[in-house]
Amino acid sequence: MEAFRVLIVDDIKSNLMVMAKCLQGLCEVIKAHNGRDCLELARTHPQPDLILLDVRMPDMDGHAVCKELKASPETESIPVIFVTGNDSEEDEEQGLLLGAIDYITKPIRPVIVRARVSVHMQLKQQRDKLRFMALHDQLTGLFNRYFLTENAEVRLAHFRRHKTPLSVVLMDIDKFKSINDTYGHEMGDLVLMAVAELLENNTRREDVVARLGGEEFVILMECPLDAAMVKVEKLRQQMEQLMPQGLMVTGSFGVVDACAEVMELNPLLKRADECVYQAKDQGRNQVVGWCSKPAALQELNYKGN
Repeated sequence: MEAFRVLIVDDIKSNLMVMAKCLQGLCEVIKAHNGRDCLELARTHPQPDLILLDVRMPDMDGHAVCKELKASPETESIPVIFVTGNDSEEDEEQGLLLGAIDYITKPIRPVIVRARVSVHMQLKQQRDKLRFMALHDQLTGLFNRYFLTENAEVRLAHFRRHKTPLSVVLMDIDKFKSINDTYGHEMGDLVLMAVAELLENNTRREDVVARLGGEEFVILMECPLDAAMVKVEKLRQQMEQLMPQGLMVTGSFGVVDACAEVMELNPLLKRADECVYQAKDQGRNQVVGWCSKPAALQELNYKGN
C-alpha cells in the first residue's frame, strides 16, 4: 500500500518544520511555501491525500487556494484542513463553506495535529475504498458498467468536439457456460479473473477495461478502428495461449468505432455485440470489426485456429 501523503502549506519555514515534525512516522510529508506551489503539487501525481493549508499567506491566501482546489475536478476530492491563528466562528464558517473539512488553530499543539490528521487519514481511506467498490467489479477488480458509462460519455463528448478517434471493443468468452457446468462456478470465477488480468496487463494506461457483466468485457481505445483491430488480434492470440487452470479459453471479439452516424455508447455496444455474434457464427475465437464503410468489413476480420 502506498504511503499516505500530506501536503503542508505555510509561508513561514519554522511552521513547516514544526508541522512536519508533528507528523513524523505517521505519513509522508511534502511541503509548499505558498499558494501557487500548493496548487502545482496538488496536481502532480501522486497527488497528496490531505492538505494542511495555512490561511494567512501573502499573494494568495489559504481561502483563495482552497477555492481554486475545489473548483477543479482534478483536485476537488483532496481534503483540506485549514491551519490558522484566527479561531473566530466567522472565519471557521467561511473556511467550511469553501470546502475545508476541519480547522487546526495556532499555536500548534503536536498531539492535536497528529490526532486530527490520523482521523482524517482513516476517513479518506474509507472513502477511497467505498469509491473503489462503487466503480469496480467486485470479482475481477476491473471497472464496472457504471464507470464505463460515465467515462464513455466524456470520451464521446471529446470525440464530438475534436474528432479524437475512439474504438469500442466487446469480448465474450467462448462457451463459458460449459466451463461453469463442467467444472463449477469457482473454476468459472478463476477463468474470469485470469482473463481480466490479461486484458488489463496488455492494454495501455489510457484505455478503459471494464467487465460489462457475466463473461462480457469492454475496452475503450482512443485509436482508429484499424489500429484497434491490430491490438485486439494480439489480445485474442494471448488469450488463446493463456490456459488458466489448464483450460483452453478463447474469446469472440467485436470492434466498432465512433463515427458521425453513431456517437453514443449503447448503439456502439449494440453494433459491437452484432460483431461478436458474427464471430461466434463463424466459429468463435476471432475478431470481427464494423466501420462506416461496409465494404471494408471483411478486411477487418481476424480468425483464430
